[in-house]
Amino acid sequence: MKPPATSLPPSPSPASESQASESQASELQASELQASGLPDIFEAWFSSKGWRPHDHQLDIITQWQNGRSTLLIAPTGAGKTLSGFLPSLIDLTQKDFDGIHTLYISPLKALATDIARNLTAPVEEMGLPITIETRTGDTPQSRRNRQRVAPPHILLTTPESLELMLGWPDAARLFGQLQTIIIDEIHALSGTKRGDLLALSLCKMRQLRQTTKAHPLRAIGLSATVANPARFAALLSPDPDQVAILTPPLTKHISVSMLDTKAELPWAGHAAHYALPEIYQLLLDHKKTLIFVNTRAQAELLFQALWLANDENLKIGLHHGSLDVAQRRKVEAFMAQGKLDAVVATSSLDLGIDWADIDLVVQIGAPKGVSRLVQRIGRAGHNLEVASTAILVPANRFEVLEVMAAIHCVEKMQLDDSEEHPGALDVLAQHIVGCAVSGPFDEEALYQSVITAPPYANLSAQDFSDVLEFVASGGYALQHYEQFHRLVKGIDGLWRVTSPKVAQRWRMNIGTIVETVTMKVRLKSGPMLGEIEEYFVQNLVTGDHFIFAGRMLEYVGIKGNIVQTKISHASEPKVPAYAGGRLPLSQNLADTVRHLMQDETALAAMPDDVAFWLGLQKKRSGMPSSERLLVESFKRGQKHYMVAYCFEGRNAHQTLGMLLTRRMERLGFGPLGFVATDYAVAVWSVHPVLSPDNLFQSDLLGDDLEEWMAESTMLKRSFRQVATIAGLIEKRLPGHEKTGKQMTVNSDLIYDVLRRHQPDHLLLRATEQDAARGLTDIRRLSDMLTRFEGKIDFWHLDYISPLAVPLMLEVGRESVTASGVTDMLAELETTLIQEMQGLA
Repeated sequence: MKPPATSLPPSPSPASESQASESQASELQASELQASGLPDIFEAWFSSKGWRPHDHQLDIITQWQNGRSTLLIAPTGAGKTLSGFLPSLIDLTQKDFDGIHTLYISPLKALATDIARNLTAPVEEMGLPITIETRTGDTPQSRRNRQRVAPPHILLTTPESLELMLGWPDAARLFGQLQTIIIDEIHALSGTKRGDLLALSLCKMRQLRQTTKAHPLRAIGLSATVANPARFAALLSPDPDQVAILTPPLTKHISVSMLDTKAELPWAGHAAHYALPEIYQLLLDHKKTLIFVNTRAQAELLFQALWLANDENLKIGLHHGSLDVAQRRKVEAFMAQGKLDAVVATSSLDLGIDWADIDLVVQIGAPKGVSRLVQRIGRAGHNLEVASTAILVPANRFEVLEVMAAIHCVEKMQLDDSEEHPGALDVLAQHIVGCAVSGPFDEEALYQSVITAPPYANLSAQDFSDVLEFVASGGYALQHYEQFHRLVKGIDGLWRVTSPKVAQRWRMNIGTIVETVTMKVRLKSGPMLGEIEEYFVQNLVTGDHFIFAGRMLEYVGIKGNIVQTKISHASEPKVPAYAGGRLPLSQNLADTVRHLMQDETALAAMPDDVAFWLGLQKKRSGMPSSERLLVESFKRGQKHYMVAYCFEGRNAHQTLGMLLTRRMERLGFGPLGFVATDYAVAVWSVHPVLSPDNLFQSDLLGDDLEEWMAESTMLKRSFRQVATIAGLIEKRLPGHEKTGKQMTVNSDLIYDVLRRHQPDHLLLRATEQDAARGLTDIRRLSDMLTRFEGKIDFWHLDYISPLAVPLMLEVGRESVTASGVTDMLAELETTLIQEMQGLA
């Protein structure tokens, strides 16, 4: 097939490079360097590398010296990270400083470690008397204790560790003289609970410095994939007008294309095994390759398949968040040292790992978002004069459309703009307890501080009071239980923790990432391999085989809450599934896919089998568009199917499927089930739908939604996460850690009590807000129903349409064996080919 390809100019992509490597090489005269205004020692260092400082690097120094914060948006190879640190390095060489001068905040622990390594090199080469250390969840306790007594000049950390340090009673001493905050990959935190927590932490940081009357605190934000720069200015400074936004006119080429393969594209599936020979050949043809997949299960499957095909003995690594930290660090170190030919990774390596010799990025499966794809492509070619090269491999026919849409958006630099959400109330509850842990606080002063955080700018005084009341007593329905009393108001009018135990438990359970309950996996009489989800283990019996950590394992049993395994050589193992592993389809990509399906030129450029598939769809039915909703119905066996091609993402479609079945039940259609993908939702029933107009109406989100959410287990799952973040349910206790079953039972009991006795409880409100924000994607679904109301193209077909074939393969896919799926696929392909021949 002939895939589309494009080579395009300036494309921002994330980078954590310590400097724009060899792209800056040039013969410089001493006078040119001296004109930069850099101190002699820095001029000499640049000269020794054959580099010249970029204009934006000098601009950021000037802005810092003038007391202003800065947002730098620049592509890979532009030396963004060194740009952020240069003002601090210069300042630290010009005056004696005791304590933390600069705080660097990274969204990933691995990125903080990588930056520390890259920053240490120039500091040592210039002989600067500057200390640099990391402080994350992986930092040994002995080093953490030492840092509190003798902190480094530059401390690299994460949002969670920052909030934890701000809870120290001596936080004002440690951070009171802070000069600079650097937030790397600032876009990665936008619209998330981690972003909410960081915004609150920055407010407290500024409050600490006001107490000490230090010099102006400057914040520097770094990114390459910011679609709306003004939104981030408010995070960097209480006065966004004082934030300089730098977008240097630099050229960075991206060469991105779709894999050219002679194999026929599958109708469904997510593994892309059809293209394995071509993928392996790409590894042979390139020096260093980074292969991205979207889920941990995909990573395990692909890694195993590549090793089976590895006749040339390439050195291939595996990296994802469930692997043991020691294994992840080993892969990172080997890649940095050039000891690996390729790494298969999930989003765990999306951001900023600076491996300058990667010459190819391969994306397996649809990218789901343009900004994420640009981040991943930016891992290749850390050099302004060398193109970042990427090849995209769709796993099925629908994904060809998404891959082509992604290539189009990258060419036009149409980045995803994350939705704005009000700050999460459970995060605020955690922060308020942390403020009390660090010392007594005044309610009104804290409220005034909180509303300076952008996500909480519109927080009402009543909502703040409700959150405070919750963390103080648990709320009306729980106030008689002493364990929920965490804060108390003293006679001096200040709030403080009720006991040291409250502070201890807060420190042990801090954070906004509620991990799915997992169990450690160990090779019998061997090393720890990592963690898999508890519910997967519950379905295993002794002798079962599964893939994990790139190995074929046999389940032996559980010993002391650890899954015991041994090496296996089975041919059809199970693969652990990971909740939340599926990335959401961005609105930007969804819109572009719909446009492409109406574009004759784009359809003609598609692979032959996909073009024929879509061409037949146009003859038999219609094509989805941005202006009208395509709905089809047909009969297979004794079931009547209705398929709606909404292109609003899996979460919105799952919600729509549940709501449609409720309404169809009430209208007497006898719905039997539904299946949802990122592209469509299919519902099957006893009786046929003759007109969908009374089903796809905006009032679907009224009583039906409330009743379904109240009855479903979805809210209970969301409540457990909200209650954990808010501190109502604690996974870790001194000397004890609760099992997943214990946390679920506790959560469900509290949930039922609150719904019965205080249905307006703060946590129930936060849970509904959370579900609408994530699991159900209510806003996106609401926009879609409003946009298409009265604008439905309905086709009542005598048999299945080509576009519906992938959805039929999804029906029951999870409940049949791998061979069963193959048989079903072969049967449907045979049927479709016969139908194609009949139409031809």
